[in-house]
Amino acid sequence: MSVLLNFIFIATPGQVSLRKPSHPDDDLCYITLGKAESLSACTFNSSSKTFLVIHGWTVSGMFESWVAKLVTALYEREQTANVIVVDWLVSAQNHYVVAAQNTRAVGHEIARFIDWIEEATNMPLDNLHLIGYSLGAHVAGFAGSHASSKVGRITGLDPAGPDFEGEHAHRRLSPDDAHFVDVLHTFTRGSLGLSIGIQQPVGHVDIYPNGGSFQPGCNLRGALEKIAIFGLFAISDAVKCEHERSIHLFIDSLVNEKEAARAYRCSSNDVFNRGMCLNCRKNRCNTVGYTTSKVRKPRSVQMYTMTRSSMPFRVYHYQLKVHFSSKVNRSEIEPSLTVSLFGTKGEAENLQLSLKEKIATNRTLSFLLVTEKDIGDLLMLTFKWEETNGWSASNMLKMVSSWWSGDADGNSMDVHRIRIRAGETQQKVVFCLKDPGAHNINQELTFVKCKDAWRSSKR
Repeated sequence: MSVLLNFIFIATPGQVSLRKPSHPDDDLCYITLGKAESLSACTFNSSSKTFLVIHGWTVSGMFESWVAKLVTALYEREQTANVIVVDWLVSAQNHYVVAAQNTRAVGHEIARFIDWIEEATNMPLDNLHLIGYSLGAHVAGFAGSHASSKVGRITGLDPAGPDFEGEHAHRRLSPDDAHFVDVLHTFTRGSLGLSIGIQQPVGHVDIYPNGGSFQPGCNLRGALEKIAIFGLFAISDAVKCEHERSIHLFIDSLVNEKEAARAYRCSSNDVFNRGMCLNCRKNRCNTVGYTTSKVRKPRSVQMYTMTRSSMPFRVYHYQLKVHFSSKVNRSEIEPSLTVSLFGTKGEAENLQLSLKEKIATNRTLSFLLVTEKDIGDLLMLTFKWEETNGWSASNMLKMVSSWWSGDADGNSMDVHRIRIRAGETQQKVVFCLKDPGAHNINQELTFVKCKDAWRSSKR
């Protein structure tokens, strides 16, 4: 059975208008601050969840297309909810610095509206969820901090960085503004040193998709070049993909509930990119977006995830631990390593292992791999080594032959086992070299599942 979602739009101070999902661009019913009868006239449901969607800085003075998409997604997920879209376009359509200064006043006005709704309907504020994008995230923070009672949740979608980075908690979105504050950071910094979204953690849970600085499928270089040439007024078009990705990740979490992306607690993006943070014990992992689990700790929980370039954004994370052994010490080297994974549901071939440090003998290195599709339980993998040091073909062939197979002095380098942890399933598998005598670097080495447990080998 389909139930219409209340889509409410704050038009002027003290007045909101109800919109139906079938008419997202029409003001069908107005709610007036201080007039409780307008709530019932617009079928405001005080027992359901209520969402306040708050836009950010604008150049055009018009709503972006994502607003209607987010409203529709909220409707699909929470059919009986009240969705309120805050219109502060007049204050937001200014020079960025002025718009940023206006966020506090707009937050105060929304806090007045929240207090009135609570008093007029006895609506528990635990049911209130503010969703703010860019400058709107800080507006949500000010609204939450000035409401008479603490609201249930605030979601910050790439909160704006300029004029807020490094500021005291009461001058920006912070964990104090709601019972639960979760944040998605998607454009925290660029190669020109530009920070559109805030980089510092500002919530109870701060998730940094793809490190928070580059999103797959976006032309980061082109965006930064436009901003370098045209200044802040080029931000709207230039950074739309990177900055707005936070919104689409949240929409994705609403409409693709069964394919929700997973994020992992980690001390830094560099450590995460080594695959060392895929353990879900003790709440070390969480879902991205709408179903992010509530976490309340004295310090922010910083989490990381990788994504695809389009919906559904979820990928599958794997940690590979590879031990390199040798009979003698050799110089550190930097080859190109490629892995193919084969599972019960499919395969992912020619995945590049990103070297964060040089390979040395008797050393175990950890790598992060991601696949865009679910390949099921792992059954087998292939491992390929290619030299990239620019030596001549003859020298490289000689070096590879002696390094892998052992030269006249008995030198040899071996990879006998590869350990894998699957982030999404938490499955741990040890793979052994299928043919222990296979050391020809010109061929892919094949590894199959060992009978040993994850911790049975130190190699």
